[in-house]
Amino acid sequence: MGVTDPAGPARSATGRRVRVPRDPVDDHNARMAALRRRLLAEHTGAALVNVGGAGPYDPAAAKGNIENFIGVAQVPIGVAGPLRINGEHARGDFLVPLATTEGTLVASYNRGMRLLTECGGVTAAVVEESMQRGPVFSFDGALQARDFGVWVEEHFAEIRKVAEATTRHGRLRNIGQYQVGPLRYLRFNYTTGDAAGQNMTGKATRAACEWIRAAHPGRPAYLLSGNIDTDKKHSQINTLLTRGRRVVAEAVLDRRRLRALMGVEAAELFRWRQVTMTGATLAGSASNGAHAANGLAALFIATGQDVANVAESHAALSYTRLLDSGDYYWSTTLPALIVATCGGGTGLPTQRECLELLGCRGPGKAARLAEICAATVLAGEVSLACAVVRDDWVDAHERLGRNRPGPEHS
Repeated sequence: MGVTDPAGPARSATGRRVRVPRDPVDDHNARMAALRRRLLAEHTGAALVNVGGAGPYDPAAAKGNIENFIGVAQVPIGVAGPLRINGEHARGDFLVPLATTEGTLVASYNRGMRLLTECGGVTAAVVEESMQRGPVFSFDGALQARDFGVWVEEHFAEIRKVAEATTRHGRLRNIGQYQVGPLRYLRFNYTTGDAAGQNMTGKATRAACEWIRAAHPGRPAYLLSGNIDTDKKHSQINTLLTRGRRVVAEAVLDRRRLRALMGVEAAELFRWRQVTMTGATLAGSASNGAHAANGLAALFIATGQDVANVAESHAALSYTRLLDSGDYYWSTTLPALIVATCGGGTGLPTQRECLELLGCRGPGKAARLAEICAATVLAGEVSLACAVVRDDWVDAHERLGRNRPGPEHS
């Protein structure tokens, strides 16, 4: 076992950096895959039986996750790292499983992770948590809707008691209110423990709305979702007010290592950032970064997350500084990261093993997984930015991302 983190280390017992086995001539074969699985098992204690594809997939394992089961979609899983994370919950050097069919993705994230690790690692923290359900109540006129809002504030304690009676882990923090004409939109904000929480909050909010309808003198009609919760959709309200977890990952890139490993100068990188920030504003982009969705989708598939949540989770806010020392500060904030270590697809055999690789299986681990996600996104942002600045982005895809000759790939 390694010495930094027994649940996710990537250093040997002697403290030396562990190198992922690779064959420069023929790396895609059963022998090399087995070597890498053996290394991961030795350093994490996770037995990668299902990741290795040994034996048939038991349909019973998917009960509660799929209907009309016919089999499994096998997505290749690669490993990137080690990535050093100095988080509140994730601490140590991590080897990160990424499930993808996009050539160069794992290599790119691996390169970014190497730079970040050699620069001292990534500091990461969850700074806010909130999962929503957004019902809407309807009235005959605007004044009734306004007065209803006051009534909800006055009865918040009773509403919270009813909502929390439906769940062991959900806690109602507050209720935001937004009025349009005779409609009063409510945004119930919860903490949900280690579950993503959409179903949990739906059940709790329905119970609360039934109590409201019965207790309010006007017996108002409601819809459980007025679309202000923006489930599985990006929205500016989530960027501002958080959905899931708001996570920050930050690092200082040493200018010498940046030059040696990436072939770019910190000043060049900062000029690139000024241009791309302007471009993102011009486009009205959900992210002013490069490609947060790539790393998140790959991590989500590998670890059993609801992949549709990438729609919200990929929103990313990059903030950078060119320091007086000549080094480069870079932070990535994910304001709507939705991850879980319990429930959903996290209990499926392959996904459970990938969570074990990261020390993120089971209760009490969701914040840890969130920090790993944010640190991984930062690694991908740094790597792609350097590739664009150095102009070796296209060449890398030509070399690693094309495996089928033919006119359709030209």
